[in-house]
Amino acid sequence: MPLSADDPLLAILACPLDKGPLVLLQPEQALYNPRLRRRYPVVEGIPQLLPSSGEQVDDEEHAQLLKRVDAPEGHPS
Repeated sequence: MPLSADDPLLAILACPLDKGPLVLLQPEQALYNPRLRRRYPVVEGIPQLLPSSGEQVDDEEHAQLLKRVDAPEGHPS
């Protein structure tokens, strides 16, 4: 079962490295920490929040992800 933007679990999930909040990326089902530029996969509805599970994103992808995160819901940039 995939995570959804209104899932209460998102309010308590935190990055394993800086303990800050994460943003749900859809449709790819991943959690993103824009502060550290790290993306964590969600596999079969289960967030993979081990430090080794995260992947660093480059500057270009980070900029694209920020546009998506900052865009009003239902209006991707």
